Amino acid sequence: MLNYAIKRLGLAVVIVSVAMFLLFSMIYLIPGDPASVALGPRATEAMKAALRERMGLDQPIWVQFWNFYSGAWTGDLGTEILSERPVLTVVMEQLPYTVALIVGGISWSVALGIPLGCLAAVRRGGWVDRIVGVLSVAVIAVPSFVIAIYALLIFAVWLQWLPAIGAGEPGEPGDQLVHLILPSLAVGIGWVGYIARMVRASMLEVLEASHIRTAYAFGLPDNQIIYRYALSIAILPTVTLLGIGIGQMLSSAVFAEIVFSRPGVGKLVYDAILTRNFPVVTGAVLVTTAFFVLLNLIADLIVGALDPRVRSNF
Repeated sequence: MLNYAIKRLGLAVVIVSVAMFLLFSMIYLIPGDPASVALGPRATEAMKAALRERMGLDQPIWVQFWNFYSGAWTGDLGTEILSERPVLTVVMEQLPYTVALIVGGISWSVALGIPLGCLAAVRRGGWVDRIVGVLSVAVIAVPSFVIAIYALLIFAVWLQWLPAIGAGEPGEPGDQLVHLILPSLAVGIGWVGYIARMVRASMLEVLEASHIRTAYAFGLPDNQIIYRYALSIAILPTVTLLGIGIGQMLSSAVFAEIVFSRPGVGKLVYDAILTRNFPVVTGAVLVTTAFFVLLNLIADLIVGALDPRVRSNF
């Protein structure tokens, strides 16, 4: 298990390093002068040159990359252009809102997807299985921003059951939880279909295993066989799927945060792109990439701990 964990950790470091190189290349090849955008059209060339020097944009590209790369591993992601605050501080202020949104989305997808997948597998070929299949494909096909807009219109505007915008009052967990319901539903509802289909396929395979047939032959209760013996094995591919799905949820969080006017990393990046605030863009994307890789590493370690075959095949 230790060798497996070391290999996975090394792979995670390589992935983050490659992501840093690609991120730097794409961001700094985008047309537009950050100094001109930050200072406005009335800024003189001397003022622009001074800001470029302070941001390090007057240095060769390889020097800029090395400064960015070496600083990122030590936690120095640069300085925000407008407020001159550390980028890491700005990103970490917004990250808890996005993490709460992702956790809420995962909760929706797991709470609905796993029971639906189990039900479809147990009722294989019946009308329940067909309904779950149609619903799974439907929620997968609908984009998250469409779900966010219609959820806002139905539950916040028409029915007025839930608040429309904001993240709730600071220091009031109940109010923040109520404000989280609609955005997290928009982020996580699409993955209900993926998880339901994955759990159904895994359950059908496990239910055909010899130890499950033996359990039925001994007359054990159906609920005990399904949820204690079959689901504990069939859930392993779903753990890996959730690790991958977090990346998709991060991109969906951008639309949810904009539609529901929530603070978060997605809205921070969106505003930074509009103002060509490149240090914030690179820092925020790098933090979310590292967060995504870390969660995938945790998911892989969990699967490796539960299934020795994964460790032996890596």
